[in-house]
Amino acid sequence: MRMLHARWTLLAIAASTGFAVAATPATQVPNRPASDRLEEVIVTSTPLGGLELSATQIPGNVQQADSREIEGVRSAGLAQMLNQKLGSVFINAAQTNPLQPDVQFRGFVASPLLGQPEGMSVYQDGVRINDPFGDIVSWALVPESAISSIDLIPGSNPVFGLNTLGGALSIHTKSGFTDTGTSAEVSGGSFGRVVAEAESGGNRDDRLSYYASARYLNEDGWRQNSPSEALHLFGKTGWRGSGSELDLAVTAVDTDLIGNGPAPVQLLQTDRNAVYTTPDRTQNSLTFVTLTGSHDFSAELRLEGVTYYRRSDIDSLNGDESHFAACDDAAGFICDDETGEVTRDPAGNPIPASDDLEGATLNRSKTDQETVGVTLQLGIAKPMWERANRLVIGGTADRSDVAFTSTTELGHLDDNRQAIGGGVFVGDSFVDLKVHLKNASLFFTDTFSFTQDVNLTIAGRYNDSSIALRDQLGTELSGDHSYDRFNSAAGVTWRVNPALQFYANYSESNRVPSPVELTCADEDAPCALPNAFLSDPPLEQIVAQTTEAGARGSLQNFSWHIGAFRTLNKDDILFISAGELTNRGFFDNVGDTRRQGIEVNLNGLVAQRVSWFLNYTLTDAQFLESFRVTSPHNPEAIDSEIQVERGARIPGIPEHLLKGGIRVSLGANASVTLDALHQSSQFYRGDEANVTAPLPGFTTVNAGAEWQINPHLMLFAHVENLFDENYATFGLFGAPDEVLGPGYDDPRFVSPAAPLSAWVGFRLTL
Repeated sequence: MRMLHARWTLLAIAASTGFAVAATPATQVPNRPASDRLEEVIVTSTPLGGLELSATQIPGNVQQADSREIEGVRSAGLAQMLNQKLGSVFINAAQTNPLQPDVQFRGFVASPLLGQPEGMSVYQDGVRINDPFGDIVSWALVPESAISSIDLIPGSNPVFGLNTLGGALSIHTKSGFTDTGTSAEVSGGSFGRVVAEAESGGNRDDRLSYYASARYLNEDGWRQNSPSEALHLFGKTGWRGSGSELDLAVTAVDTDLIGNGPAPVQLLQTDRNAVYTTPDRTQNSLTFVTLTGSHDFSAELRLEGVTYYRRSDIDSLNGDESHFAACDDAAGFICDDETGEVTRDPAGNPIPASDDLEGATLNRSKTDQETVGVTLQLGIAKPMWERANRLVIGGTADRSDVAFTSTTELGHLDDNRQAIGGGVFVGDSFVDLKVHLKNASLFFTDTFSFTQDVNLTIAGRYNDSSIALRDQLGTELSGDHSYDRFNSAAGVTWRVNPALQFYANYSESNRVPSPVELTCADEDAPCALPNAFLSDPPLEQIVAQTTEAGARGSLQNFSWHIGAFRTLNKDDILFISAGELTNRGFFDNVGDTRRQGIEVNLNGLVAQRVSWFLNYTLTDAQFLESFRVTSPHNPEAIDSEIQVERGARIPGIPEHLLKGGIRVSLGANASVTLDALHQSSQFYRGDEANVTAPLPGFTTVNAGAEWQINPHLMLFAHVENLFDENYATFGLFGAPDEVLGPGYDDPRFVSPAAPLSAWVGFRLTL
């Protein structure tokens, strides 16, 4: 792999600096919603901060986690921590790679895979990091070891801008002003996984600061042919004077990931580690530079801003089954099974039939994305009518340039179902697309305190977006699209006493169709994601409207929250399956959809030694309009189509989600943890009509232990899937017999979860 040399470099760094971070205090209740720490938690209501409020003033169930809680989970990536600890979060691990999960919150997804209906915005230090081409979230590019804290903000909060249909995740990185000292960590165990981390931070006279971290992960993967490698580097330098601050941060990431996705259930019954076809490789590189600053003109007036440059390059190689085979009517040549037409090479010549060119395709794509942007906001904390009032007004502007290319090479599958290229490319598969995107917005949020215990928050944001598509090989993909909308929000909180508080709010936000959706939106010309785009009809933007209300409180060492939410998506966009292959289809506005439910969060501390949490979510996700879709591999399909009726459940979203955990302190220096997750059944993708049996639910348990030997050295162990449950987190329909033979007639494909696994490691703090 291209980063192999980094493994020894980081191990040398770790060996020279030591390994450790301080243990989580025994009195800390793990991963509580912000609403459950009413007296101590400060919440920022904009991506940049600025409007700092106590949790009692936030009309929503904001959840938080700090660096100690994130580190304590011992996960391969941030997404695993979100799944394990935070309420209403779950993962569809379609690629079965720990760094490529589909993270869902209240039924809205933030995924690294093109084709998912992205519905969450993710911010790092005030900058939205959803990629411009497909609005995807590349979790592998988040510098986990440099995270100071995260806020999970629910609902369609307009202040967080585009894609905030179901929620926003705001990530804050460490600084030498707040995270001092030098530490490092090494761990290893199952699947050949080795993780090495090192960090150092400090400041001089509380005026100049530095912070740097490095993290390296290498593993063989638990499935066949599934190695992965990831290197994260992060650095920040800061200055602060009288009322002013300035921070310059750089994130550099290089990853090489193998994500072998769903496999036929019949194949997995004989071999849990099996993969269907290979390779499925994604290489990412990221350079991300931010300059953040603030100035206090007075105690009542604060200006904040961030300007940034972000460059992301994605190279993918997918070995798939093929819909190209020897012609029936044109002997001696290759034809497209879906159209019946003779397949031609780039020069326009018919491709002669050959065993080396039948049975597989190698689909390659390259996406280069470059974004520059700026955000400015002014915070005014000046009383109004002799009542406390906090107002933030601001604006953002960004511009992205994207270059996308893709090709399809004909080949064959070897005995291990690895696609071997034959050196011949399909002529009409070549795509060369340039995309220019511009976004501009103005926003405000204001919190007015009628009394110390009653607060009203109103907010709004105007978004203006334009997308210019320029086909470099012709005009078929070219087009210009523009969208604009003003979104609003209003909410109220009423604190009756420390043990009881009520809140309610309404919010709305929008998502404009991404370039990848606009270039793959023709029912008569389905595309094979992420490698071919064939037409450019217009799509409507999605508007989400969220209403939620609840109650919360805390009493001594117990805190609680119960709430209800309802989000209506207008003109929702989904990827509709089509053609003979599992990854072919098109994007379409399918009408309105709704996600509504109930959330319960409980946390407690017993005798200062035992902390526990329990989160439950009921999610009812439905289509609100009837429509017909192509689903050729659904066993209940008629003429390759299914009729979706109003009220059908949206696939991939479980109705019930229950997670809980307990941490027991064994004296002052040791602790053990036990976490459990139960997720109910979900319908397969391709069964929008709910006419087949769903993918079964599951329960899984994780365990961990820490031993602080002395102030400098800590040992730890972590176990996942403690009882070795055999379950799957994602499913869809396909045609396994085309590769595996006629004995494989079950159309269900699933993404299996990893078996029992364990890692041990140690940390040293200098």
